[in-house]
Amino acid sequence: MPTLVMKFGGTSVATPERIRNAAERVEREVANGYDVIVIVSAMAGKTNELVGWVEETSNLYDAREYDAVVSSGEQVTAGLMALTLQERDVPARSWQGWQVPLKTSNAHASARIEDIGTDAINAKFAEGMKVAVVAGFQGISPEGRITTLGRGGSDTTAVAFAAAFGAERCDIYTDVDGVYTTDPRITSKARKLDRIAFEEMLELASLGAKVLQTRSVELAMRYKVKLRVLSSFENADQGETAGTLVCDEEDIMESNVVAGVAYSRDEAKMTLLSVADRPGIAAAIFGPLSDAGINVDMIVQNISEDGRTDMTFSLPTNQVERAKSAMETVKNSGDVNYTDLVTDEEVAKISVVGIGMRSHAGVAAQMFKALRDEGINIKVITTSEIKISVLIERKYTELAVQALHDTFALESAG
Repeated sequence: MPTLVMKFGGTSVATPERIRNAAERVEREVANGYDVIVIVSAMAGKTNELVGWVEETSNLYDAREYDAVVSSGEQVTAGLMALTLQERDVPARSWQGWQVPLKTSNAHASARIEDIGTDAINAKFAEGMKVAVVAGFQGISPEGRITTLGRGGSDTTAVAFAAAFGAERCDIYTDVDGVYTTDPRITSKARKLDRIAFEEMLELASLGAKVLQTRSVELAMRYKVKLRVLSSFENADQGETAGTLVCDEEDIMESNVVAGVAYSRDEAKMTLLSVADRPGIAAAIFGPLSDAGINVDMIVQNISEDGRTDMTFSLPTNQVERAKSAMETVKNSGDVNYTDLVTDEEVAKISVVGIGMRSHAGVAAQMFKALRDEGINIKVITTSEIKISVLIERKYTELAVQALHDTFALESAG
């Protein structure tokens, strides 16, 4: 029997009624001839509630016990899904991460998947089980303790299972009906994509698109797992062309130069003024930032005539204070001398992404002209082979997204 992986997010299993709706979809795929592995998240809001209980109980909590608590949400959902399928006469049982086993690293609350055992589930399939309902987001450490994979870990679990079991496809059911050219809440012209390349989806996910978790896309690209993003709230019989298929570039006949526009409002810009321009200065700055867990993104260095330089970089707004502390420490130690540290927390990152940019010139010029025509000043620019990102004033976020979406005619199919 071919294997299909189906993952249901928190909103898709938020109530017993929604679990019944999800079970109907699973039953339909069993009738289509698949052995199905269902990966479930905790019910919507449950993980936040569990995290809150842990933090209320202990300020400096043991990460191992944190994982034991927050992983319980998925276990509840898995059991309820299995019971619901059994009520529909579908042979199913639930599996916790340690029962599979899904083996992970020791990094509690942010563990990495190291191996997934397939023998136990395959043996049950051979005995007549049709659906294995697996609690997402969790695994087991080398010490035998429950671990969790970090936020969005159920997406990663689903892709990893699809790779381990050689699944035909991995369907991700969520509260949106696919991947859009941009956020439909910003522009009504946003268009659902039928297909998108792994690389484009990875860039969009890392740049602010919330549809798929970045690690899951990385894993899918590495193991060539076809992903399909679907809505749990559409008609159950959506057909093979429903949603958005995330696949190899070679599986896309023709695509727009730009696939989508992403944005992130949670950005800040930090500048170290008048830093000595000498070998090793970048390492002296960004090494301590890395050690402090600061996620630096865009970096610009301006050289002046007197041998001094200004160093500008972007970072998440919630990491600004830690970054300031790290820079004050290196300044006090004498490793980095700068005259001032200037922070701007009212910026947003706007990005255009597309594999077609590799073979088409002038995308940057079009982007910059569109922003200029709207009176939007660009503070920082970075580029890659398939991406151009800029920092702008946050108040212009919606205007910039709409202008770029129109400029690259993203409302039209490729």
